[in-house]
Amino acid sequence: MSTRTVIRGGLVITASDELHADVLIEDGRIAALATSGTPTADAWTADRVIDATGKYVIPGGVDAHTHMEMPFGGTKAADTFETGTRAAAWGGTTTIVDFAIQSVGGALREGLDAWHAKAEGNCAIDYGFHMIVSDVNEDTLKEMDLLVEEGVTSFKQFMAYPGVFYSDDGQILRAMQRAADNGGLIMMHAENGIAIDVLVEQALARGERDPRYHGEVRKALLEAEATHRAIKLAQVAGAPLYVVHVSAMEAVAELAKARDEGLPVFGETCPQYLFLSTDNLAEPDFEGAKYVCSTPLRPKEHQAKLWQGLRTNDLQVVSTDHCPFCFVGQKELGRGDFSKIPNGMPGVENRMDLLHQGVVDGHISRRRWIEIACASPARMFGLYPKKGTIAPGADADVVIYDPHAEQTVSAETHHMNVDYSAYEGKRLTGRVETVLSRGELVITEREYTGHAGHGVYTPRSTSQYLN
Repeated sequence: MSTRTVIRGGLVITASDELHADVLIEDGRIAALATSGTPTADAWTADRVIDATGKYVIPGGVDAHTHMEMPFGGTKAADTFETGTRAAAWGGTTTIVDFAIQSVGGALREGLDAWHAKAEGNCAIDYGFHMIVSDVNEDTLKEMDLLVEEGVTSFKQFMAYPGVFYSDDGQILRAMQRAADNGGLIMMHAENGIAIDVLVEQALARGERDPRYHGEVRKALLEAEATHRAIKLAQVAGAPLYVVHVSAMEAVAELAKARDEGLPVFGETCPQYLFLSTDNLAEPDFEGAKYVCSTPLRPKEHQAKLWQGLRTNDLQVVSTDHCPFCFVGQKELGRGDFSKIPNGMPGVENRMDLLHQGVVDGHISRRRWIEIACASPARMFGLYPKKGTIAPGADADVVIYDPHAEQTVSAETHHMNVDYSAYEGKRLTGRVETVLSRGELVITEREYTGHAGHGVYTPRSTSQYLN
């Protein structure tokens, strides 16, 4: 059955434009836009009319960095693809790109198949996959070519976590050279894990065991050093580079310098680095464990430099690195030893609202909000203009957003499958009201009306941000 929906009277905001327009949706796609109150718009008939007067009409968010059901440190992330994508929808995100993991000694294909099995039939919104490359060898390099052809066009490597995901410089260079040939994009976790492990060992030997030491041993200089090294390796390989979860001003400076030299180098940050700090890691009674993630939270003065990087486009994307572990029973695994606290924080539901608060607070413009949360991630990872914008032909992933509604963030009211909120008690202005995914109502006036299995796997082209 063909259905037609008209969204009337809202302010349509994309990365490039703001206009008072009605939006016509047909068969799951944006069919047309027309200025509100004009004969063209008034002539549209529809099965469903949504009144967006006084509201924003924005593209569904694209969160290009999530870890649903991810195994880590003897446990796994608390959100399943079902609970995690439902929570994403509540927060106005309509596409996630999650990470399939290659096991050391295993094939990329095995990892990808395992993640397809976890996600298929369970997602409330559309999804794609990046591939974590843990074991670079001749077979892996050949498989990278095949994955690019079938729409898995980005590969994550780690300069951290020796013995788990770690790649040495030679392995990184080989993968980058392959990406230079096949059009793939290397995503880098840039921290000097070998040096960090020395500092962890020394801290524990001194009896420094509380969560705050997680931030102290994972030094900003070691994030900057690894970022610099990754940039130079990519330059040698002739490959583009995307640095994930940038948290330190020194790392932003490395990215800015490379971009000033004209290199195809890109950076992502996350809301936790924009709004939280080492003050949270230092919370008493082991509460700081809630904020243990890698890269770690930094002192507050780094926040201004990250916002600045978003304004100057030295950072292009804000993702969540959503990897939730419950405080009770999961984060507690590290009581008495910060190095055993599972690394990761919940946030897939909060990203669009927190970034809108950045608009309210004067850090970024409305259009920049949509750019870093919707359009740029879609372009960076080969989903544009199907995702990330409101334009004829795009998927009808649309959010009706109330910019004046006030809310207080709390684990009591969030929908992520985790027993705490990283932003507990934070007051925000702006809230998602209604969400459509491919024209179907997933959130209807603050009620969940979606279902597991609506979301479909979405193959991606190579990065469109390079063009």
